[in-house]
Amino acid sequence: MERRTIDPRPGWQQTVEEQGLIYPLTRYPDNSLRPYWDESAYYAFTLEEVEALEEVVEELHRMCLAAADHIVTEDRFADLGITDPRVARAVAEAWHRRAELPSVYGRFDLRYDGTGPAKLLEYNADTPTSLVEAASPQWFWMEERFPGADQWNSLHERLVDAWKKQSALLPPGSPLYFAYSSADEYGEDMMTVAYLKETAEQAGLATDWISMEEIGWDRLSGRFVDTRLRFIRSVFKLYPWEWLTTDRFAGHVLDTLDNGGGTGSTLWIEPAWKMLLSNKALLAVLWELYPDHPNLLPAYLDGPRDLATTHGYVAKPLLGREGAGVTVHEPGDATAAAPAVRDEPCCYQRLAPLPAFDGNRVVLGAWVVENESAGLGIRESSGLVTDEYARFLPHVIL
Repeated sequence: MERRTIDPRPGWQQTVEEQGLIYPLTRYPDNSLRPYWDESAYYAFTLEEVEALEEVVEELHRMCLAAADHIVTEDRFADLGITDPRVARAVAEAWHRRAELPSVYGRFDLRYDGTGPAKLLEYNADTPTSLVEAASPQWFWMEERFPGADQWNSLHERLVDAWKKQSALLPPGSPLYFAYSSADEYGEDMMTVAYLKETAEQAGLATDWISMEEIGWDRLSGRFVDTRLRFIRSVFKLYPWEWLTTDRFAGHVLDTLDNGGGTGSTLWIEPAWKMLLSNKALLAVLWELYPDHPNLLPAYLDGPRDLATTHGYVAKPLLGREGAGVTVHEPGDATAAAPAVRDEPCCYQRLAPLPAFDGNRVVLGAWVVENESAGLGIRESSGLVTDEYARFLPHVIL
């Protein structure tokens, strides 16, 4: 694994925007715009490295499914902050009937520096983004800059195949809606949903799209409807389950939930059991089930334990996104030795500083489609926490 600098292509911004990445720049607090898509450098891997990482990702995915089964079987929903009995029942039912529910994709965030074993930082299997740039613009970048090279990237083909295989699980006679939140001011959610909608259409599915804010509730029929009052029978939503089950329509969602077998009126994708994999408590359950596994970091729910004085730790809110609320505690510093009481439940994971390449902190985003490894996206940040100011860099296999 190497970071190599290279001159950006002339007109790169227009090029990637035409390829679906309409958010190639990030606005910083000083109101300046800087590249989010950064092709002034790239990462090069060997084929052996990528094949080894693929095996790690698929093993981690299997371990996460085993951990999800453990949480349901042992009724450990409270450890995940799931205290509403109705939500817990919905998640458990979705897990037990998961073979009847479409489930598409997820993204592992890994620490890897090209030498030691990759370490799991977290798993987002409910609403992962950075998909568009990983699947499309970086592939076209490689074809233009390194013709004949390869890339860890079969995302598009695997997504199309996934929709084809899972189309039989969708309710007949109505389109599959693709929903995003219009509150996203940068357009990332909208373009992620648009891209997934395109892959579903290439798989032969009838689709439509709608914002979450436009979904209506028909009191007479007791069903969700679109802006033309058509029943919404199935919908892919880029909207977290923890919001869907706590906002003002949560009761209607649970009352009408199709959790397999067509027993309800609305089937939501990703399914409710994905709440088990996108919660940071999963990291602690994994460490409990697989202690000392080479691809895991020690993690606990009841506090940092001895991490405060040995390796340091990172406190992660159970439902945080893009680094929000994450705090880093070096070993021996005042906050590590006497950790502050958090107002929200956290997972305390051993500090494993992101590797630095030319002063840039890098994290690997390894994609899973259905149950198979499917691609890689790389983000760089200036600090230890990968936040909304991270940059996306392409990669090649050389």
